[in-house]
Amino acid sequence: MVSAEITEWVQQAGPAATAAVSAYGTAVLTRVENTAAEATVSLGQRILQAVWRRQDEAGRAELERVVDEAAEEQDDTYTTAVLGRQLKRALQDDPVLRQELADLLPAPTAGTANVTASGPRSIAALHIGTAITGDGHTPPRS
Repeated sequence: MVSAEITEWVQQAGPAATAAVSAYGTAVLTRVENTAAEATVSLGQRILQAVWRRQDEAGRAELERVVDEAAEEQDDTYTTAVLGRQLKRALQDDPVLRQELADLLPAPTAGTANVTASGPRSIAALHIGTAITGDGHTPPRS
């Protein structure tokens, strides 16, 4: 996985990891999978446990801290961002982990995507970096 693939993977996996942290908190890292658990929570749990298993002691402690903090926050946007940064770090230098985690996610389905925007200054896209609408905005600097 190259950087763009890592970013795409994190965007796909983020909601599952967030759901798992919201459901289990720090216990998500060591909890035995419950067959009755919702599919998204179960997937997020497997993702986070795989990352946790591949870490050294310091990496595990950091992941536990991040998961604990995210669980206490109870804000899905915050949790997704914090976990996304942690997952990116873990994936950048570990091709074996990247493959293991890529295998966990369902393959994207090929087909048609319908994207609709409606109203003044509306925008729509499958993938979007920075979107600025309205008057008087200065584009961000790279």
